[in-house]
Amino acid sequence: MTVAEPPLTPPEPQIGIDSPAPLAHDLRSDDDRDLPSRTDTIGAALSGVIGGPVGRHALIGRARFMTPLRVMLMIALVFLALGYTTKAACLQSTGRGTADQRVAVWENQRAYYELCYSDTVPLYTAELLSQGKFPYKSSWREKDAAGNPQVQYDGRPAVRYMEYPVLTGLYQYASMALAKTYTALTKLVGVPIVAEVVMFFDIAAFGLALAWLATVWATARLAGRRPWDAALVAGSPLLIFQIFTNFDALATACAAGAMLAWSRRRPALAGALIGVGVALKLYPLLLIVPLVIVGVRTGRLREVGKTVGAAVATWLVVNLPILVLFPRGWSEFFRLNTRRGDDMDSIYNVVKSFTGWKGFDPQLGFWQPPSVTNAVTAVLFAICLCAIAYFGLTARQRPRVAQLAFLVVAAFLLTNKVWSPQYSLWLVPLAVLALPHRRILLAWMTIDALVWVPRMLYLFGEQKMGLPEQWFTTTVLIRDVAVVTLCALVIRQIRRSELDLVRYGGRVDDPSGGVFEHAEDAPPKWLPRRLRPASREPVSTPEKELLPT
Repeated sequence: MTVAEPPLTPPEPQIGIDSPAPLAHDLRSDDDRDLPSRTDTIGAALSGVIGGPVGRHALIGRARFMTPLRVMLMIALVFLALGYTTKAACLQSTGRGTADQRVAVWENQRAYYELCYSDTVPLYTAELLSQGKFPYKSSWREKDAAGNPQVQYDGRPAVRYMEYPVLTGLYQYASMALAKTYTALTKLVGVPIVAEVVMFFDIAAFGLALAWLATVWATARLAGRRPWDAALVAGSPLLIFQIFTNFDALATACAAGAMLAWSRRRPALAGALIGVGVALKLYPLLLIVPLVIVGVRTGRLREVGKTVGAAVATWLVVNLPILVLFPRGWSEFFRLNTRRGDDMDSIYNVVKSFTGWKGFDPQLGFWQPPSVTNAVTAVLFAICLCAIAYFGLTARQRPRVAQLAFLVVAAFLLTNKVWSPQYSLWLVPLAVLALPHRRILLAWMTIDALVWVPRMLYLFGEQKMGLPEQWFTTTVLIRDVAVVTLCALVIRQIRRSELDLVRYGGRVDDPSGGVFEHAEDAPPKWLPRRLRPASREPVSTPEKELLPT
């Protein structure tokens, strides 16, 4: 008896009964993907603009062009354009002559009342880039308001160098070289004459925009079955004011790329990207901490060691030439961070604003390091790291890497003496991956973005119809409370993993976990009993109970 083989294609249904047309040959569908238009209030409301939620019988993940990633990149382009628009008032050229003879319109503190301030424009002159000087090699004397050379607390001249890590300084130098190339071009052919400093900003901003697009891409890949979570990275309100305020988007892209490489089980590449990120901004170094915590818990420190080794090697390769050739200029970044006092956006300044407290170091000479403030911030951060490590090691289910990474970076910002406005960009991709509750995240991002308005008006001056200091420090306090609330929610989900949306009711482990994904707890023997996972606690059985009775 011969058994008939099954047909290669599904039989055509009866028209008008099962389907209005023959079924497609390929009926694969990513039905496991999270669909915000069905599961999220904001997503459902926004989907109404384009026709409503996705159909119940739709084939998910089959779009050829309008994929979730491409849609989010388009959203990011819109918000990047808004970010450029908020800086546009400070990018108007004034003066006559060639491009290098013109300047941006910044008189009468325009940057403050127009809310368009960006570090990029004043740095072009302050860091001697306008003169074509090479960073770290060139120096200048710091001057007071009257134009007199300053003398630091120990009697030595106050000499300044490029204040940024090596790759950020070289990025500025490359942007300057391109801006000067355009200036030379305007003298040869009939192209629009734009102030050289404005062209410098535009070139630098173009690279920052590409870096944020890379951040969106990496976050979407890290989100696993929830790619639409990255939409809040693409459309974060923080982009409107902060994306072009400084150069932090470069380091954010490296940090997100490092996490993606780790999730793809490529620890060496992750380490290399962390090393590049640290050469741009110090904060990617903090990503090592959650890897060490989870590595201790799972006993997989070998892969973590590869990441740390690659990070150190990459950082040395990048920094060594400048360190050898211009050691004084290279070390300026570290000196500057030790001698800076508590910044106006820090929690310490908030306390001073409302209490009249003079701070930990009330009487310091010019550029004298605030040793007590430095010690206090270091101790507070160390306490926070110990608490995070405790939560990470003792939780019943192993925390996700993104959860611990968010807690570490948030703790650093909350306890640090400096929280520049653009630093909040560091938290955006980490918060989206750690706590994918869109309404909560959108509320925090909006609060954080709006801190910029009273900050600028306070700097404009109360005597010029700006705002009093307490208006600004109140918004900073609200921002800090919002971030602390996010941390509390993340800790709650670490302690009660069934509440974690990413876990999908236990069907998903950790999309960003890499070698930690689905790994069993195997803490080393030297780890104290009280620091071991609560659900994996070994039960000691007396030897006599093992004997036959």
